[in-house]
Amino acid sequence: MEKKDLRIVYMGTPDFAVESLRCLVEGGYNVVGVITMPDKPAGRGHKVQFSPVKQYALEQNLPLLQPERLKDESFIEALREWKADLQIVVAFRMLPEVVWAMPRLGTFNLHASLLPQYRGAAPINWAVINGDTETGITTFFLQQEIDTGKVIQQVHIPIADTDNVGVVHDKLMVLGGKLVIETVDAILENRVKPIPQEEMAQSEELRPAPKIFKETCRINWTGNVKQTYDFIRGLSPYPAAWTELHQEQEAPVIIKIFETEKIEKTPEVTPGTIQTDGRTYLHIAVADGYLSIKSLQLAGKKRLAIDNFLRGFKFLDEMKIE
Repeated sequence: MEKKDLRIVYMGTPDFAVESLRCLVEGGYNVVGVITMPDKPAGRGHKVQFSPVKQYALEQNLPLLQPERLKDESFIEALREWKADLQIVVAFRMLPEVVWAMPRLGTFNLHASLLPQYRGAAPINWAVINGDTETGITTFFLQQEIDTGKVIQQVHIPIADTDNVGVVHDKLMVLGGKLVIETVDAILENRVKPIPQEEMAQSEELRPAPKIFKETCRINWTGNVKQTYDFIRGLSPYPAAWTELHQEQEAPVIIKIFETEKIEKTPEVTPGTIQTDGRTYLHIAVADGYLSIKSLQLAGKKRLAIDNFLRGFKFLDEMKIE
């Protein structure tokens, strides 16, 4: 079968999923339909916002479905009418068996980790938070349990100590587009030999990658320098690690911290203590050193480099951080 004859249905929602769809479209593959999340209001004005995948699908005049529930008969029937040979899922949601088992060649997923490590919703964040020096992407066939299907292909990349989650995300997004194409070609040419994840050797305990919530992002200043540094870069630029500044008889001030540098020297103060000259530097003590804050953001304000922030924000020497 030629690629122009292979009927592909693509499922995805965020920016990460657009690159793989673009590679398919520009590569001449036959994408007969796209499925993405329903539109939702966003921002202060609650303006309806299209997902990045929907925006791209509309620009390319691709047929589109946005089901509220993936088990609805009306959606299942519409999906059947596309007569897909293969379905591809990138950053979407858990599919019921009636959906993933429908195509004759199956459904494969692109996951942003080296499975079986980091099964779950936020694999890139957790790899950086945990201080890993390597990550990658995996294509695998879907089965009932989430992120547990047989592995088709993997690509490894290093994580530099200075990389934040945004940098790693963008690298994996580009590599993911290429791997999706390689995987489709391998399926077309009958070269796929899927490997059960339980047969893949792991030298360390499996780590999960659960969804990240606001409270997950709160900084614990009692950790060590490396742990706290990795935590902040593992959430930067989004959703961003945060903390509170407290002043007597005043409401707490919430700040997001995006970039830091490690200062590995024995602290002479308790964790969370602020040290600053009020003009050029802001250091916060942790268990075994300090973090030098390089960029941060007050709630409702723009992200600022530390010198610009200090020029406009006083009373730091009267505050404590929690």
